[in-house]
Amino acid sequence: MISSVRGKLIYSDSQVAVVECGGVGFKCYSSLNTLSTLPKVGNEVFLNTYLSVREDALDLYGFATVEELECFKLLTSVSGVGAKIGIAMLSDYTPDKITFFIASGDSKALTKSTGVGAKLAQRIVLELKDKLSKGPISLSSDTIAVENIGKSTASSEAVAALVSLGFSQSEASLAVSKLDPTLPTDELIKGGLKNLSRQV
Repeated sequence: MISSVRGKLIYSDSQVAVVECGGVGFKCYSSLNTLSTLPKVGNEVFLNTYLSVREDALDLYGFATVEELECFKLLTSVSGVGAKIGIAMLSDYTPDKITFFIASGDSKALTKSTGVGAKLAQRIVLELKDKLSKGPISLSSDTIAVENIGKSTASSEAVAALVSLGFSQSEASLAVSKLDPTLPTDELIKGGLKNLSRQV
């Protein structure tokens, strides 16, 4: 297993980075987020890697951060999410954003990535929601707060009400997560609306 590569960047484009280590060039498929952080060709680079082994190919995937690598592994553990879709999602969103969408149950936001339809997005949320808190990815404070919403019936009802008003699941969840969960539903809705109006 190749867990990382360090060496001279000898080539990069919108899909791959080639890193020369000890005279061997390792072709690493990468997300746009990682590729945008790379230095100029000729400089040293370090990538966390994942080796995908198939019958007809050995493909290496490289990421600038451990969080991005772990998010890629988490996404591709879902049936129907191949490496190409995982890379596409991490090109559109940071690991923080993806885990936030999953925690808030916002499958619609995930469909913006190429290859992710409504059914697949719902499967990603369903399969990964419970794995987030147990997994190796360090969750942002927003994601943790949103995860806790499900423990309060009033908070869940307030989020549902805000979604029915046209806000996205993630927007509504974040707005309500900043409020006292012991408040009654109507107060949470009012407070959520105030928080949402500040975000505009």
